[in-house]
Amino acid sequence: MDRTEFFGSQVGGESVINYSYTDMPWKLMMWDVRYFFTFAWALPWVLWPVRPCDGDHFDELSFTWQNMWCIFIHTILMVLQLFFILTLPLALLFPVWMVALGMAAFFTLNWLLCLGLNGNTITFTSDPKYAPALEEHAHEQWIFLNGVAVGEAWLKSNINRLALTFKRPIIGVHNRTTGVIFDVVECLIQRNFGYATSDIRAAYKIIKEKLYNPQYTKVVFILHSQGGIEGGLVLDWLLQELPQDLLSKLEVYTFGNASNHFNNPHRHIDAQTAEQILPRTDTLIPTTITEIPLTNSPVETHSLASRRRPSNGSAYSFDVNRKVPPLTTSVSKESGTSRATAYTVAASDRAIAHVEHYAHTTDFVALWGILHFVRNERASPDMPRYIGRVFSRTSPRGGHQFCQHYLNGMFPLARDAKGEFVGCAEHNDFMNSTVEVAAKGTEKADLREAPETSWSLIELAGRQGSTVKDEVEVHGSFYEDKDEINDGKMRVKDLSRLWQYRNGRSPPDLPREVRRMTVV
Repeated sequence: MDRTEFFGSQVGGESVINYSYTDMPWKLMMWDVRYFFTFAWALPWVLWPVRPCDGDHFDELSFTWQNMWCIFIHTILMVLQLFFILTLPLALLFPVWMVALGMAAFFTLNWLLCLGLNGNTITFTSDPKYAPALEEHAHEQWIFLNGVAVGEAWLKSNINRLALTFKRPIIGVHNRTTGVIFDVVECLIQRNFGYATSDIRAAYKIIKEKLYNPQYTKVVFILHSQGGIEGGLVLDWLLQELPQDLLSKLEVYTFGNASNHFNNPHRHIDAQTAEQILPRTDTLIPTTITEIPLTNSPVETHSLASRRRPSNGSAYSFDVNRKVPPLTTSVSKESGTSRATAYTVAASDRAIAHVEHYAHTTDFVALWGILHFVRNERASPDMPRYIGRVFSRTSPRGGHQFCQHYLNGMFPLARDAKGEFVGCAEHNDFMNSTVEVAAKGTEKADLREAPETSWSLIELAGRQGSTVKDEVEVHGSFYEDKDEINDGKMRVKDLSRLWQYRNGRSPPDLPREVRRMTVV
């Protein structure tokens, strides 16, 4: 039976964490090797299940000439690389010149085979037939960074699938493959030594340019697998260098994330403290927001402005004893314009606007990466921080491939009467599944956002007409009733911000100065 666990984002705090990306690389490598074998039982799910292929030619394992060619080359590379690693100790028995010549021949052959997969280009743009550039999305830029073993053909399929799902043009930054085994070695080096390869540097350059470009008010960064490691390093650089108002344009969504940390600190200590006081209650933490007219702008569905109130030397204050009242509307007598009063929460005071992670519980990469660090079943206070809301799905379709397993299971496509793909299906089992709030493995000193807080961050809490109530399923009491959707239970679609982008839609946003509580 399918089930979905929800992990609210970690809050963060002042504790110093030893086992993290800042520890000694050899120690991190030792832990990674250990947990590689711990989760080795899930290795078949990197490819399994090989059917169904609901996405047709978009799916990595569907029977197309391009896919068969990629699988054929990867099979040759895997055999050669495994042979190379197993025979490496024999190098001690031969002269140095002979070993050097043999290694040069092997790496040349490996490079030529990979060239047939990768091509010469590091950035690609989705085909306009899947999502032409529209004026209503001109203020957005969507960027994708792929995972392990992805050549040019699979990257193009990935970004075209994303473009069809969300109806936006997608830029793909190519994390070039060197073969499955060597890609895994590269993951270990990137994850434990913080080494930035050329594709990491290219992604950093592109995202930085887009954030500085005044044309864009939103930059969406989507990551898969090894792309989560590389994207995490990109975010670390951005957090060190960019102004806060530029960072607030950024939204990050990951699938099967292989990284060992994910940073997104609070901008103010007051907001972090407020979340630590009330981490798991349904008390929402408001800031003061003035009333201004609502608009129908596709850029900001509900435009609001803030009234800042200094308190004890701080540029704003949080009232931790008040609940957020319902969103109310009124009509100005002078102008006849509709006005609204809304509230934001301390959890929104993050450097990066939104971070969401999607993972399968049978996906080896997710188990070795995000789920290991988020679940923290040892309840250890030494685990690194992993910021962002997490949707952990248990499903028979829970493999690792981006299109075939993740997108087909979480954002399936709809067809028209002729059988042609027309965009994202409006209903699916994952989005309609009831949320089960995960509790096992919670860290001793780690606090998480309440589900109601996460709900409020996508601007649904307190809105009149909402069918979602305060009750949320708790760990161990999973409930699902597919015949009754409006039953007052909180579902994945009520918490997933990425879902609100399907088919060209846009989630309602507060202006950056409100959402991020910027001081002027």
